Amino acid sequence: MSGGNEEGQIIRNGPGLVHIYCGDGKGKTTCGMGLCCRAAGFGYKVLIYQFLKDNSSSERKILEGSPNVEFLDGMDTERFSRQMSKEERRFHKEFYEERLRLLRRMVSSGNYDMLFLDEVLYAVRAGLLDEKLLTDFLDSRPQNLEVILTGRDPGEELLKRADYISEIRMIRHPISRGQKARGGIER
Repeated sequence: MSGGNEEGQIIRNGPGLVHIYCGDGKGKTTCGMGLCCRAAGFGYKVLIYQFLKDNSSSERKILEGSPNVEFLDGMDTERFSRQMSKEERRFHKEFYEERLRLLRRMVSSGNYDMLFLDEVLYAVRAGLLDEKLLTDFLDSRPQNLEVILTGRDPGEELLKRADYISEIRMIRHPISRGQKARGGIER
């Protein structure tokens, strides 16, 4: 991937690193999508999957127009994990774990330079994805694959595997005043 190895020099196809954007603040997905945009603009092939989100985010709508960005579809409708029944939780866990296995097969082809797993940390935290499945994937991914993970409260095993860790902390958010999510800003 790109990065300076000497002042002013950019390398291509270096070792793939792991990025974590975590915390309770707004902007984790936006940071990940921004990095995907940068990578695609540089010529990298990017694969994106969004856990716990339907297929309608505004970032997705704009990035789907890039020839270097591919999305793997999730479920058409999603609910907050705390609103799911035990049966729904079991179904989601099976679905997400199968999606991660599919993503693993897709990136093993060598056709992708970057993989963005949006809200994967929250899926693990909510018990909807086995953390070991994710850490095993990270440990066996292609050497040059850059991986972005977003969500809240990453476990210690995931933190150990990260090369970049950025915490986005909420200081103030209009939701605390009852403001609903606004299209193009929060959604």
